Amino acid sequence: MEIFLDSVDLNEIKELKEFIDGITTNPSLIAKSGRKDKYEDLISEICSIIEGPVSVEVVANNHEDMVKEGLKLAKIASNVVVKLPLTYEGLVSCKKLWTEHEILVNITLCFSPGQALLAAKAGACFISPFVGRLDDISYDGLSLIEDICAIYSNYGFDTKILVASVRSPAHIIKAARLGADSITVPAKVLRQLLNHPLTDQGLAIFEKDWGAKQ
Repeated sequence: MEIFLDSVDLNEIKELKEFIDGITTNPSLIAKSGRKDKYEDLISEICSIIEGPVSVEVVANNHEDMVKEGLKLAKIASNVVVKLPLTYEGLVSCKKLWTEHEILVNITLCFSPGQALLAAKAGACFISPFVGRLDDISYDGLSLIEDICAIYSNYGFDTKILVASVRSPAHIIKAARLGADSITVPAKVLRQLLNHPLTDQGLAIFEKDWGAKQ
């Protein structure tokens, strides 16, 4: 499973780069970074640190502008993946960017298997289902991952399932068990996946016992 970091924080990215395969960003993260006016420079810096895919989302909401913005974003670096919303305009733009320009697209804000099916048929490289937001409205978000995995397997779609809106290590493990291709997580959750209290406890015991023999 590919693990992406959902962040534009350069310090976090540098700290955790050994554990990740790529980066996902969105307009909210970029706006909160304080570098909205120079976001292209920020994305360029991220792409110089991470060799894998770096998803960058358009802010346009109509087909023509989405394509123009997507072409502009793709020029920032060779590993940029253009991120589009799962709307009619987004899917039409995805098909154009992929079939006419061979630009990789991540279709985001997916909440149903039907949406995921249409994204795959539009040529998306990644589909980003939001499991946490579905959990927030009392729907089992990971059941969506299970459904998409089954549909894509049935028809041999190449689109990668990139699980998003991840809230805990449990989301990561369950998604991996279901066979999701990729997952994007905030730094906090990635650190939680890495750490375990029993590991810390065991290490403390080893150090204590070793020190007692000196």
